[in-house]
Amino acid sequence: MNFLTMFDQDLLSSVLRSLIPILLAALGGMLAERVGIFNIGLEGMILVGAFSGVAASYFTHNWVVGVIVAMLSGALFSLILGYGSVYRKGDPIVLAIAMNILAVGMTSFLLVAIFDVQGVFQDPGIDGIPVWRIPVLADIPWIGALFSLSPLGYLALLLVPALWIVLFRTPLGLRLRGVGERPLAAATMGVKPQHYQLGAVIASGALAGLGGAQLALGNVVQFTENMSAGRGWIAVVAVMLARAHPIGVLGAALLFGFADALGFRLQSFGLPQQLTDAGPYVVTLVVLVLMSRRFRRTREAALA
Repeated sequence: MNFLTMFDQDLLSSVLRSLIPILLAALGGMLAERVGIFNIGLEGMILVGAFSGVAASYFTHNWVVGVIVAMLSGALFSLILGYGSVYRKGDPIVLAIAMNILAVGMTSFLLVAIFDVQGVFQDPGIDGIPVWRIPVLADIPWIGALFSLSPLGYLALLLVPALWIVLFRTPLGLRLRGVGERPLAAATMGVKPQHYQLGAVIASGALAGLGGAQLALGNVVQFTENMSAGRGWIAVVAVMLARAHPIGVLGAALLFGFADALGFRLQSFGLPQQLTDAGPYVVTLVVLVLMSRRFRRTREAALA
């Protein structure tokens, strides 16, 4: 059995499918991090976006409506974190953990209350997100997968350079970074930190909601209880690994997407699903260990 056969053109397509939900959520987490709000509620925001997107698509038979509702639901859900941490001075970690727990219970309850099913909701009436193939470019060997994505896939990849330009080449980006790094100094310049923090958290929820829409309507056309399955936590680690830089976030998300796609491929070689499913989380733990060691060395060097 030749393991090298796993690394073919189809693997890139699998990597991109796994990458997009994580990348969208991680970009949202990056925006919140830039204004000084550590958003670990991405897991719950993805789940809320996935459920609301599927529900809206089912009732309207229109994937566009499903995507819009998923984005708005993620943004609305993020107000718990935004209002609680920015205006009520609550601990964002505690709030976000409560949001993740709330999202799991709320979506499971609504699944039964609205659709009268438990576990999985799958119906022909759900309109999935289509794949947009760019003629000619999609037929190029290997890289053709980059030109055969869902609309949200193209959006996620385009957001990386777009957010880099916004953060590092525009006055808005300067204010966002200033609010996160030196809020008091930003306030003396006439900037209202609370407005920028709340806006960034809402944008974070909207992007995580889009990640949920891609997961539920793009990767699979169904909703499964707790289907975010740790992707929000992986997105948080991607933000930490990249130090909230858009290019670094893409690289980190690509690493986790590759681990996820490779796990599915390894199942075809007879490896247990429980083992292959653990791949992305093993990579996450390794990254966290390496980051902690790097932080410890940096701190020791600073104290020396």
